[in-house]
Amino acid sequence: MERPHAILFDVDGLLITTGGAGTRSWRWAFNELYGIPADIGRFTEAGMTDPVVGRLTFTNVIGREPSPEELAAVISHYLMRLPEEVASSPGYRVLDGVEALLPRLAKAGFLLGITTGAIEAAAHIKLARANLNRFFSFGGYGSDSADRGELTRKAIDRAGKIAGSELDPKRVLVLGDTPKDIAAAHAAGAIGVGVASGHFGKDELRAAGADYVLESLVDELPGIADPVS
Repeated sequence: MERPHAILFDVDGLLITTGGAGTRSWRWAFNELYGIPADIGRFTEAGMTDPVVGRLTFTNVIGREPSPEELAAVISHYLMRLPEEVASSPGYRVLDGVEALLPRLAKAGFLLGITTGAIEAAAHIKLARANLNRFFSFGGYGSDSADRGELTRKAIDRAGKIAGSELDPKRVLVLGDTPKDIAAAHAAGAIGVGVASGHFGKDELRAAGADYVLESLVDELPGIADPVS
């Protein structure tokens, strides 16, 4: 393929793992507000946006849909707790290949962005511990839309504003570790690159329709070759 105009990265399971910091923060939020240490893993699945995670968990543990104010309170409490949980998490780590790849791509002039189901503040909190925010000038987040395809389109639109002209989605790589990331890439007309660094293996990502599948970010990205000689 041709050199991509922009490269978008998911966060959890692709760039970093927080070692359960997000799950613990949601649990704390529900316990603080309702006295229920809710386990989001019982009601949600990888790749869902944060507002959907909050809404589904609320509905299951409280027994009804949250009002807008109630959902806002849950999310606010989640965010209040998240920095402490990320900072103290013994399981936090940057995933294979990330620390070598991002500086190489940035130095080679690739436009790098985030596309994630996390709300914007949460994504940056998670990346801050590893000093990775400095590589990303734009993004699409769960706070933009509950629809992963729509938030990916928003990220591509923002990349075009930085570049000074609208980007062709067919020249945008969207990297993720779940089938939902691949579906979002295709919904936005972009190239879906599955990376088997999270809960899903290469065969599962191929079955989800990934245009390319990598074992980890140590592998060469499509269209990149060696970006820095």
